[in-house]
Amino acid sequence: MKVYFIGAGPGAPDLITVRGARLLAACRLILYAGSLVPEAVLEHAAPDAERYNTAELNLDEQVALYRRAQDEGLDVARVHSGDPAIYGATAEQMRALRELGIPYEVVPGVSSFTASAAALGAELTRPNVTQTIILTRMSGRASPVPERENFASLAAHGASLCVFLGGNQLAEIVGELRAGYPDDTPVALVQRASQPEERRHVATLGTVLDDIRPSEWALTTMLIVSPALAGVEEAEGSRLYAPEYAHRFRRAVKDGE
Repeated sequence: MKVYFIGAGPGAPDLITVRGARLLAACRLILYAGSLVPEAVLEHAAPDAERYNTAELNLDEQVALYRRAQDEGLDVARVHSGDPAIYGATAEQMRALRELGIPYEVVPGVSSFTASAAALGAELTRPNVTQTIILTRMSGRASPVPERENFASLAAHGASLCVFLGGNQLAEIVGELRAGYPDDTPVALVQRASQPEERRHVATLGTVLDDIRPSEWALTTMLIVSPALAGVEEAEGSRLYAPEYAHRFRRAVKDGE
């Protein structure tokens, strides 16, 4: 048997990878993060597969299910939202699996930060604006953020900053980011990216709190702060596809050709 950590994507059932959907259909025991993974994603699972919402289980209870699956020879789909490598709380599960001698495999998924950028029709890396994306979150009781990664220090880079699951502390986050970014820096809130309930709010760092009720954005919200969101129509493009730009796969087109 084997445990598959499957990135279910940002929520739309057709944004799970082909590999993830195939494995989900084949596994007889399914553990999924019900607080973040919509039930619609589980339409890829076999109707008679056992399903457990891990939002209701502690780690010991989850490990007990892995142990039972080992005894019964059942493959397990451990379904996480987005990509398991980002805030997936997978390390402690993998450690337990290694102690039990249970093999596991990670199946990557579409992250909510890329789904949010897609919802905005935006590119987060633009030439001469920013070529760096920082992924972070607000410190919480379960997973504190190291002090050296505070928002003021991250904002000092002026890069594209994606803040996961910070909607319930939005006012505090914006206040801290204003210490590093100019007030006219574009920001976007994307809630439930790719899902039927998706909604977006675009503003600047100085005005983002003026036209919304922060309490309405408390759950499943991505905050993107980025100079790359501004002036897209007048932006300088990449040279990658310029006719006169040559590389190993394409020769340059000279004037007159």
